[in-house]
Amino acid sequence: MANQKVLSVCFFIHLFGVFADKENARLTTPQILTKYGYPNEVHHVTTSDGYILALHRILPDKNTTHKPVLVLHGLFVESSSFVSTGVKNGLGFLLADEGYDVWLGNVRGTPSSRNHTTLHPNRDPKFWDFSWHEMGTIDLPAMVDYVLNVTHQASLYYVGYSQGTTIFFVMMATHPPYNAKIKVHMAMAPVAYLGHMKKVPVGTSWNNILNLLFKVFKINEVPPNNLFFVLRRVCAFSFRLCNLISMTIFDYKTNQEDSNTPTYFLTHFVVPVSRKQGHHYMQIIKSGYFRRYDFGRRKNEEVYGSSTSPSYNLSLVTTKCHLFYSRDDLLVSEVDAARVCKELGGACASSNLVNGTIKHPDWLIGNRIGELVYSKLLNIMADY
Repeated sequence: MANQKVLSVCFFIHLFGVFADKENARLTTPQILTKYGYPNEVHHVTTSDGYILALHRILPDKNTTHKPVLVLHGLFVESSSFVSTGVKNGLGFLLADEGYDVWLGNVRGTPSSRNHTTLHPNRDPKFWDFSWHEMGTIDLPAMVDYVLNVTHQASLYYVGYSQGTTIFFVMMATHPPYNAKIKVHMAMAPVAYLGHMKKVPVGTSWNNILNLLFKVFKINEVPPNNLFFVLRRVCAFSFRLCNLISMTIFDYKTNQEDSNTPTYFLTHFVVPVSRKQGHHYMQIIKSGYFRRYDFGRRKNEEVYGSSTSPSYNLSLVTTKCHLFYSRDDLLVSEVDAARVCKELGGACASSNLVNGTIKHPDWLIGNRIGELVYSKLLNIMADY
């Protein structure tokens, strides 16, 4: 019997791998920064509607010019995605090494910004009543103003990834004066249009029905926070099991995969988002337009004064934008990226088709992303 138990344990270890020896899967952004010896601070910004947002700052060297850069994450991730891969390929580290005063933002609802002055995320459904529209009209302006106030600067650099670019476009379309506060926008996998996605997310055609079911069953965050908790624990335990889950459930296998990728993907790429946030993206996939949230004909009349939700006007963006996209990104197609550039007009300073195989998560965790993208991004930023 004892031998059977030993054999069972050996089989389990062989199948799922030994206990994880990589710490980053278990660490928060400040813990990762501290681990690699980068002095850092946690700042909090309270928005006009009561959300308490965390900004993770990598303190600049005393001998640098202290150029502030605000970096904003995509959907299902937060600031840790810019440092979880370590000093070689972590964008946050590379920016700090170049002398920038790095601020890593976290929008409302993410684990680092899961706070509010009056609402509780686990008890008050109203806490989750937001999409990326509120992030662009409220969260990002609040972050920009806070960083500029602390650093005593008139403008800052901005780096957005995926949803981080969407939020930027929303801010500029609704608050044009903020163009003067941004030196340049480095847009990785820019998202405004998603009509030519190479792989449409499951459930897009059933969008309204799924949204209704989520409402009925009072599912306000996706995935639920308890599932996120379980995934983090699983990936901290076993890389092989983590890889199995990422392949089976999320159909993710990067073409630049290294031994750490599945762990980074599930622990730093599957943070909860609001139901409305995902629903808003589904709406622009289905409609083909970059529009405000569609409440339905009747409520649209009340909120917007028209039966359809209004489009965001990208011609109001005057900040120079440099777009980066890839042929292998299943979400952001070359056609949709080209459309963004066209609508930006003179604000589209360059449109860069990146060489190499880069899928959507690879912009953050591909093991050659520093060489393929970040080096060029840093060179362009140096000209501003």
